[in-house]
Amino acid sequence: MKESRRTFLYKCAGIGALSVLKPWNVMAKGSTKQGTKIEFPAILCSRGEEWGDKVTSPGWNVLNDSGDLLTAVVKSTNVVELDPNDYSVGYGGLPNEQGEVELDASIMNGADLNCGSVASLRHIKTASAVARLVMERTDHMMLVGEGALEFARAHGFKQEDLLTDKSRERWLKWKESLSDRDDWLLPKDKNEEDDDRSTGTINVFAVDESGNFAGITSTSGLAFKIPGRVGDSPIIGAGLYVDNEAGAAGATGRGEEVIRTCGSFSIVEMMRQGIHPQEACEHACKRVIRINGGERKVNDRHINVKYVAIDKHGNLGCASIFSIRNDTPKFGYRDRNGFNVYDGTVLIN
Repeated sequence: MKESRRTFLYKCAGIGALSVLKPWNVMAKGSTKQGTKIEFPAILCSRGEEWGDKVTSPGWNVLNDSGDLLTAVVKSTNVVELDPNDYSVGYGGLPNEQGEVELDASIMNGADLNCGSVASLRHIKTASAVARLVMERTDHMMLVGEGALEFARAHGFKQEDLLTDKSRERWLKWKESLSDRDDWLLPKDKNEEDDDRSTGTINVFAVDESGNFAGITSTSGLAFKIPGRVGDSPIIGAGLYVDNEAGAAGATGRGEEVIRTCGSFSIVEMMRQGIHPQEACEHACKRVIRINGGERKVNDRHINVKYVAIDKHGNLGCASIFSIRNDTPKFGYRDRNGFNVYDGTVLIN
């Protein structure tokens, strides 16, 4: 029987994973975080406390109602995508260097490894919903730029200005601070926040009682990026990977580092081999440190990556290279026991 293009690619990916993982030495040893285990069904996101509670609530309601995993992860992701007070995802996200908000998102179904994504999508608030349509309504896996916008409009998505007054103000302050030799005057109220090039993203995973997984990664990308820059979030295997046979993993932080280490895919493949998700997340972070020349060089270049993961047994993992805004990385989750937060580990204090 003739194989589809998708099936052929999946088989090649699996063969490649075995050859890549064999020589790796897992450096992270017995983490104290390995005792946390959650019950299925559950919904999880890469935010803690307040955001995590808000994000997981609508998805949990969907799981209890229809049990539709894909709808659950989209509804939860929409919470952040539609919130103008979040600078890193969807509406109100920090723009590229020209002042245009460009969104990236991916979605993946763990039962059949079906997936879809959009990159450099402008004027549409809910990139995750468009990514789902790419997966379900086309034979493609990724649409970008104008093609992604036209596809969204054809399916009834409203074209809107994604730049809010707050995000426009942040962009203007950044632009005014670029050089003391241009015609932009330095803002009088400049502070440290103005120098922050946000890389925030959100990962959302859902799993039903039967152990079927689905996941989304959505972002507005690196703040003030070169127009057309695409990070890890819409790339399957980098910013997101989901497989019922092993679990799910997602990434936030410096996307270029996640792409060149196939971060989320490598974590899922480690879990497939029986490695605990916490150990897998720590190892993936350590690999980024190693290929960049060590802790000092990673610190000098301000490279930070955070990974979150859940395996097929309900074990959790979360790790980042540096602390997130002077706090440990968080992983919010909701199951029948209510909402809880998993505190991850930091590799470099």
